[in-house]
Amino acid sequence: MNVRYRFDLNVSLNLQETSSNVTGEVLHGENIFQEEETSDRAALVTNARHNPFDFDLNNPPGFDLNEAPSPEPPTPPHIQGDRGTTKAVANEFSVTMRTVQRIWKRARETSINGMVDVSHLKAKNCGRKRVQVDLEQLKTVPLSKRTTIRSTAYAIKVSKSTLHRETYYLFTDEEEPYRTCKSKNFVMKVMFLAAVARPRFDIHGKEIFSGKIGIYPFVTREPARRSSVNRAAGTLETKAMTSVGRDIIRSYMIDKVLPDIRAKWPDGNRVTIYIQQDNARTHLDPNDAQFCQAASQYGFDIRLMCQPSNSPDLNILDLGFFNAIQSLLYKESPKTIDELIDAVERSYQAYPPRILNRIFCTLQTCMIKILKGRGFNKYSIPHIKKNILERQGRLPKQMRCDAQLIQSVILWLSSSS
Repeated sequence: MNVRYRFDLNVSLNLQETSSNVTGEVLHGENIFQEEETSDRAALVTNARHNPFDFDLNNPPGFDLNEAPSPEPPTPPHIQGDRGTTKAVANEFSVTMRTVQRIWKRARETSINGMVDVSHLKAKNCGRKRVQVDLEQLKTVPLSKRTTIRSTAYAIKVSKSTLHRETYYLFTDEEEPYRTCKSKNFVMKVMFLAAVARPRFDIHGKEIFSGKIGIYPFVTREPARRSSVNRAAGTLETKAMTSVGRDIIRSYMIDKVLPDIRAKWPDGNRVTIYIQQDNARTHLDPNDAQFCQAASQYGFDIRLMCQPSNSPDLNILDLGFFNAIQSLLYKESPKTIDELIDAVERSYQAYPPRILNRIFCTLQTCMIKILKGRGFNKYSIPHIKKNILERQGRLPKQMRCDAQLIQSVILWLSSSS
């Protein structure tokens, strides 16, 4: 075995025994080599800079390989560096001082016949662990829950990166199912009205207000007109509304949204609450008389406002909340309207408030981008590593905006008008 060592004498060593040591770095590992040579009893201080050179252990210069070995290997000396030695070595190899001290300590503890081993002990306990997937468990999952890689991974409790993306995941001994596609007129669809606010946390990070007001499906309950194999006549059925007008929106806002806001809003935080809606024709006018009368009751000041046109990123639901809910819904495979509504509501309740809080931070960064673009909406959504900032406790509640930018936008609006 031809083992080559490279030496760089750039440190000061104070040897308290009658020997001198040379420290080298193995080119193929993390080992420190010490070779002892008998000399007078004196303290040797090496403090010279030499260029690195290669050293062949099989044929070292100045050593006779045929020389009879010593009957007893000498006791390894106790190395005690001068002041600044540890720091100099750490700076030379770009490691911490604690690493140098650990290597020297392990060299003293593992010295056998003048040879030491300071390699790390993580060879058998480091690296990625192979994920074992039980293929027999996959057979027990219904095909309806194997339609996407996300739903399949969720069903067998493994990461989606371990599966291959296909339409179905079949075994060689499984028969491919007969698949049909209905007309789009018969695809199950349900509209929902969702309301969220920014979550609140105390100084210790404990949740005070989840920010989830509620999610309300636009459905009706009607008795079945005739009997079928699924239910008897007169059984109440859930049917989706095919058309949602302004009167229905008004009733939902007054009878569902406003009571939930009053019930869930944190105490002691009575401020003006603005409900932002998009510019759909069926939505209420901000000055709707019935809504304004109901919104001013019980000591609350609740007002309506519309988001700017052609600005979907200024809607917190379109910015990220609906995508996250849809992602959670992919784990389910609802067959009926009741199952679909139940899956959406459970996904809504399972959504973490901390992620909802991050979306509000993203909303503020989008506002700053729009200001810089003078109202132009062609920009990339900024990424500020919110999860890392939150883990470090440095996630801001309000994003900073340059005062000069605000003044320039105000001047630009005044000049363009």
